[in-house]
Amino acid sequence: MNLGKMKKTILLILLATMMHLLNAQQIALLKYRGGGDWYGNPTSLPNLIAFCNENLSMSLDPKPATVEVGSNEIFQYPFVHMTGHGNVVFSQEEAQNLRMYLISGGFLHIDDNYGLNTFVRSQMKLVFPELDFVELPYNHPIFHQKYPFPGGLPKIHEHDGKPAQAFGLIWEGRLVCLFTYECDLGDGWEDAEVHHDSQATRLKALKMGANIIQYVFTDR
Repeated sequence: MNLGKMKKTILLILLATMMHLLNAQQIALLKYRGGGDWYGNPTSLPNLIAFCNENLSMSLDPKPATVEVGSNEIFQYPFVHMTGHGNVVFSQEEAQNLRMYLISGGFLHIDDNYGLNTFVRSQMKLVFPELDFVELPYNHPIFHQKYPFPGGLPKIHEHDGKPAQAFGLIWEGRLVCLFTYECDLGDGWEDAEVHHDSQATRLKALKMGANIIQYVFTDR
């Protein structure tokens, strides 16, 4: 192959790669150690992706990836979702890797599937020892994307009967981690027959999830 054809081929490959990145970005589910069911709610992310592609005119890959906390691959995904009911353990290396991912532009959404609160707070302290979770006010942009939620995070499942709360870790003025507590958005994203939620409840959860995705991709 002569030099001219080689340059043209390289240019076409670069253009194709750029178009892929623009048109088919992928989001991921976080796989962590400790025994908690990181794999819970298997239909949640595919349903949220389908909703975003249809209603936000996005082109997300319909199949979410699975990525480990300490992997280099985590840097490929602008949005990583974490869920579960139980224990979470990060090694120092994993915590450092997750920190680098987040301060480099990544975003972590932790959705308490019930029982995650204590474990995730202690492990995120390893990631950002200098930061504390702060409750997001109702006027935060994440509640005012395409779908307005003037009262903040919607309540999807009862759990302990406490109000739904959205907490964030803010690094140098930027929200890098969202922790949705006493809400269980992921259950609301699941197939209807899994939890038998009403269509109105599922739609409310999907709209809030779409707001999170839209905020991550366009408003930070």
